[in-house]
Amino acid sequence: MSSDSREALRKKGLKIRTEVLGEKYVQAALNNRNAFNKGLQDLLNEYCWGSAWGGKALSRRDRSLINLAMLTALGRTHEVVAHTRGAKNNGLSNDEIAEVFLHAAIYCGVPGAVDSFRAANPVIAEWDAEQAAAKKAAKKAAKKTAARRSPTKKPA
Repeated sequence: MSSDSREALRKKGLKIRTEVLGEKYVQAALNNRNAFNKGLQDLLNEYCWGSAWGGKALSRRDRSLINLAMLTALGRTHEVVAHTRGAKNNGLSNDEIAEVFLHAAIYCGVPGAVDSFRAANPVIAEWDAEQAAAKKAAKKAAKKTAARRSPTKKPA
């Protein structure tokens, strides 16, 4: 593969990574980039996000389901945290995420599922609070817009 192709894959991967995990998470990782871990960041963007996540046969939503199950099986709760936010960004409901962990409990072990529930819980609470605040702000903005548009009655 040419270096141009690899660079294109890294750029594609960075875009997907940011869309899935969020700007804040990805920027934090990139801000910690140094001479020692630069190769890892490039590898993540190129192969993990550009090639694997950039594949055509599975949706991002499906990939999130798979990731949460695999990370639970492997006991990688620090990654469950990041990928729970990614799952929410990819449209999974809280119930669907819980079902993944319950299903993993049967096939991979209850302790791993317990750890995943513990790791995901604060992420889901934060997500739900952010969504509620956004909904409230949108409602407030809509009311202001409607008030500006409606004609006011003049006293007789």
